[in-house]
Amino acid sequence: MQEIFKEAAHLVRLALLFAAGVLLFIIVRALLVPADFGELGHFRTGALADAAGRPLHYAGRQACVECHGEQAKKKAAGKHARLGCESCHGALAAHAADPKAVKAEKPDAVPLCVRCHTANQAKPAKFPQVVPASHNEGAACNDCHDPHSPGMD
Repeated sequence: MQEIFKEAAHLVRLALLFAAGVLLFIIVRALLVPADFGELGHFRTGALADAAGRPLHYAGRQACVECHGEQAKKKAAGKHARLGCESCHGALAAHAADPKAVKAEKPDAVPLCVRCHTANQAKPAKFPQVVPASHNEGAACNDCHDPHSPGMD
């Protein structure tokens, strides 16, 4: 029996090295993982307060409607009715707070429209899809379509 354990010193060293690694992992994890992590599943409870403390970037659809009623009415009657203004124009909280100082972005229609409307077999057949390279010979989408109510002009 002694012969079996006679050559086991390297195994003992390996076991000690493994135990030291596990202990180091436990210590580092205790130092780096916040105490409130895991209270809400795989989340940190304090993240909610952190997010609430950040400045707002999006104004919301109602802020746009207050000043841009005509475009809102047109959009509400069109196929983009469920699409928020800031989906295309970007975050507008600063613009809503001070419209004269901060102008809303008027996006370039072609790269914006093709994000959703490029032909893709995975999209529903009724969803309007185009092949950008051959559709309207590369002209801007808003030459033929009103972005707020995108039927044919």
